[in-house]
Amino acid sequence: MAVIDVFNGDADGLCALHQLRLADPCESLLVTGVKRDIALLNRVDAKAGDKVTVLDVSLDKNRDALNRLLEKHVGIRYFDHHFAGELPVSECFDAHINTDADVCTSLLVNDYLNGAYLAWAVVAAFGDNLFDAAIVASKPLKLSEQQLYQLQHLGTLLNYNGYGVTLDDLYFAPDDLYREISAFEDPFAFMASSKAYTVLDQGYHSDMEQVKSLPFEVEEEKISVLLLPDEAWTRRVSGVFANELARSHPDRAHALITSLPDNAYRISVRAPLNNKSGADELCMQFPTGGGRKAAAGVNHLPATMFGAFVDAFRASYS
Repeated sequence: MAVIDVFNGDADGLCALHQLRLADPCESLLVTGVKRDIALLNRVDAKAGDKVTVLDVSLDKNRDALNRLLEKHVGIRYFDHHFAGELPVSECFDAHINTDADVCTSLLVNDYLNGAYLAWAVVAAFGDNLFDAAIVASKPLKLSEQQLYQLQHLGTLLNYNGYGVTLDDLYFAPDDLYREISAFEDPFAFMASSKAYTVLDQGYHSDMEQVKSLPFEVEEEKISVLLLPDEAWTRRVSGVFANELARSHPDRAHALITSLPDNAYRISVRAPLNNKSGADELCMQFPTGGGRKAAAGVNHLPATMFGAFVDAFRASYS
């Protein structure tokens, strides 16, 4: 019997898997990629009796591959908070899916494990920009303000590492970063002794300094649009900077739009923190778009549709 763990390469996917494997250690095949690489079940080759755990990956975007595996009687355990659509009906399928805007996959896993590794779920919630949910979840830990900030920053760094078009954009491949984290039950011990943490911290601060110097293409009361050049540092920082903008202007929606070399754009959208809805519906109007209510994106928008996107963005939030 093979054990296969499929997970999004961001903070939520990493921390969700880490919690599960702290509770149930085993050797498993890891299937992951950059944050936007979500068609991960296409890469799973499994047979009847194998066990596959899927974490923080849209069911709707993996429906065909999921059905293929279920038809082969592969056991699938699925934790996620993205739009799922209709769930398959199969005795081989164990779904833990909640699309509420204040929930992330690691918080679902935390509930499943009865809070056994809560600190890592808090890290993930911060990484997914769910600051209020992270603070509420952290109450049983009785953390100081400094400790809470440390978990917040760790979540931001783990999320930051997931952004890129290819693995070459990242400081660490997500499976390698997971293996680095897997040795630590305590996130504070990871921060104190892991060289990976230091590398991510330095890279994050350097990239954030650069992106904050760029002017906005659109800056209105209800929306902002920032155009980014297509460079490794902008690909890394786009998501976490979008999260920071959302926190700084909680009544405003934000779109970070990266110019691609083939006359197209890659887009990250954040709904207003005070109205965490509509980002997924907006992005799904366009080719390669998807995500969740509070945060979504379009992987490849033809340049001819740029004006239509900005108009739809403005209409959604103004």
